Amino acid sequence: QVQLVESGGGWVQAGGSLRLSCAAPERTFTTYARGWFRQAPGKEREFVAAITRNGAGTRYADSVKGRFTISRDNAKNTVYLQMNSLKPEDTAVYYCAADQTLADISTMSKYWGQGTQVTVSS
Repeated sequence: QVQLVESGGGWVQAGGSLRLSCAAPERTFTTYARGWFRQAPGKEREFVAAITRNGAGTRYADSVKGRFTISRDNAKNTVYLQMNSLKPEDTAVYYCAADQTLADISTMSKYWGQGTQVTVSS
């Protein structure tokens, strides 16, 4: 089973920034839409952001609009999530996902990473 690899998580104070990365093991993933999800303790996994295969289109959850930016570098098979103005409620395990199109980026997406912990202290 192909697996994506997240990195960049950690601890940060409220108002700070982090950048997450999600590397894909195969070149075929440059043709896939990619996304980020998060799951806080005791809560369901929720959508954060998604990006089309060429990077021209993006979609964000209302809770992160204006603070988070998703981008991709297809030459490196990598997708990024720049997170600014972080809040304690952003604390969660962040997962990246991949699937055929932007519309397919959901909790039912085909490919996932193992997750990276983000902790924001007040």
